[in-house]
Amino acid sequence: MAKKSKKYAQALAKIDRTKLYDSKEALDLVAEIATAKFDETVEAHIKLGVDGRHADQQVRGAIVLPHGTGKTKKVLVFAKGEKATEAQAAGADFVGAEDLVQKIQKENWFDFDVVVATPDMMGVVGRLGRVLGPKGLMPNPKSGTVTFDVTKAIEEIKAGKVEYRLDKNNIVHVPVGKVSFGGEKLAENFATLMSAIVKAKPASAKGTYLRTVTVASTMGPGVKINAAKITD
Repeated sequence: MAKKSKKYAQALAKIDRTKLYDSKEALDLVAEIATAKFDETVEAHIKLGVDGRHADQQVRGAIVLPHGTGKTKKVLVFAKGEKATEAQAAGADFVGAEDLVQKIQKENWFDFDVVVATPDMMGVVGRLGRVLGPKGLMPNPKSGTVTFDVTKAIEEIKAGKVEYRLDKNNIVHVPVGKVSFGGEKLAENFATLMSAIVKAKPASAKGTYLRTVTVASTMGPGVKINAAKITD
């Protein structure tokens, strides 16, 4: 444990805690100070000036990152007939209907990362609300995971589509790639994400919208970004 603490302290020493970095500089730094033996994920943590308890202040959506996330996601599709065949052809990892509901309920099976459903299947999928909801796996029209265009949904997810949504503290946590991407690709992914979040600002949000923006690798300390520059 002491070894990790020493590495963390060394990484921390390279960050000016009093400074708000521009996004490219911050992501270069995150990539530089990552020390884990595996390819760490880089995440953005964005605190928004909204109150997610109010329906008109929800911030939620999905975006395809230009360089993907560096992780191949397993996609489960609830569909029948032609749409099930289409989903299989598009590269879905699992396709089914009631049989998959049973598998999830009885076997506590969660060997997938994203769930897509055709609208006519939502009555069936609704039975899984209690187990899929808390894991953030429930299909949702806003994130493009409730759709008849299953091919597009699967292709976007496989290409690096990420969802963003508020947690209970009004913070959005989104992966923007892997340390191995390097600062430039991470910065391009980050810019795409921030553009979507800025556009998603609710009309009823008052005051400063982007409160704090921090980026960090899985095992590394956070680097703060100058949020004011993002909205310029």
